[in-house]
Amino acid sequence: MRKAKELTILAVETSCDDTAISLVRVSEKKEAVFKILSNIVSSQTKIHEKWGGVYPSLAKREHQKNLTPVLEKALKKAGMLKKSQALTADNQQSPKSQNLKKILEREEKLYKNLWVFLKKYRKPQIDLIAITNGPGLEPCLWVGINFIKALAYYWELPVITVNHIKAHIFVNNLKFKKGLLEKKLDFPAVCLIVSGGHTQLFLMKDYGKYELLGETRDDAAGECFDKTARILGLGYPGGPAIAKAASQWKSQTPAPNNQPSRKSRIKLPRPMINTKDYDFSFSGLKTAVLYKTKTDEKKAKNKNYVKEMAFEIEQSITDILVKKTIKAARDFNAKMILIGGGVAANEELREKLLKNCKLKIESCRVLIPPTELCTDNAVMTAIAGYFRHRQGKKENWKDIKAEANLKI
Repeated sequence: MRKAKELTILAVETSCDDTAISLVRVSEKKEAVFKILSNIVSSQTKIHEKWGGVYPSLAKREHQKNLTPVLEKALKKAGMLKKSQALTADNQQSPKSQNLKKILEREEKLYKNLWVFLKKYRKPQIDLIAITNGPGLEPCLWVGINFIKALAYYWELPVITVNHIKAHIFVNNLKFKKGLLEKKLDFPAVCLIVSGGHTQLFLMKDYGKYELLGETRDDAAGECFDKTARILGLGYPGGPAIAKAASQWKSQTPAPNNQPSRKSRIKLPRPMINTKDYDFSFSGLKTAVLYKTKTDEKKAKNKNYVKEMAFEIEQSITDILVKKTIKAARDFNAKMILIGGGVAANEELREKLLKNCKLKIESCRVLIPPTELCTDNAVMTAIAGYFRHRQGKKENWKDIKAEANLKI
């Protein structure tokens, strides 16, 4: 029997405000089997909370500070952090150090931290570096790209770029089995990517074959959660804040047979829910919440009113997402529905999608990743990077650039 070939991937993700690094080992048997060796995410939520959203220049600064410590943690967790046993001839004036400094000329603090790290530890046994190069916030993308350029140069490793949206799709293609991840996908598949920056529906016909079916015409769903949470004074990030308040209203509302009520006395619109296309719009919902809270100004100061409004906001957003996704799956005879992005962690959305798919499309399955792999992480970058690598994609790290508006 042929021995399975193994590939170890170091993946880096800095498209927004999370500094994420993961190490994933791929065993290439009949099907690729993925083992997560480490998955470290350093969140900047507390830093951006007072702004009510991500402030790019602050996010860039935090990535510069976090990348080296997160790399150290990821390697340690994977059992791949080994101290150098002897001093080398390299010093800060050596050609190698000067070239490294040139690569990180715009990241002075990052250079200093990384140089200390590289001198302290041996090169780990990794075969490939995967990096998110877009879409995302350009200043944030560049920090991650420059970081892996430095590693690729110093450790002499190949690099593969990854589309952030494809990464969200690919992590949905996998299922957990005995601590491993196994590839499992049937085509055609409808993919819903829903986050703070994206709300898009794709038809995936095969690996590398995508068709954009629809997208938001204004605010993304996650952006709507953030803005309405701010209106209600629930804090940032808006998605978890709205979900928490909504669950509290449900649990304290009496109903027949002592069951929590699933209906709200507040009525909000479901923009574009019945249109024949696959596009979305959430700006009108945000405006409706703003006007309603101003009209009911006295009620809006009541905690129960805020919880009920949060419940109706969550119902409105998830109703729209589910109906459009189910419509696309039925229209294109999809065998699978895949979802990804931060909003995919929302329990109401997950439950509704599973229930509606079971009731309306018996032959279609819904794949939903664990909640920790819905939000930005580097595991998904590693998985998507592997499939690009397997297709024979080759890139020169010197030519890699940030593409803030990268499309599929």
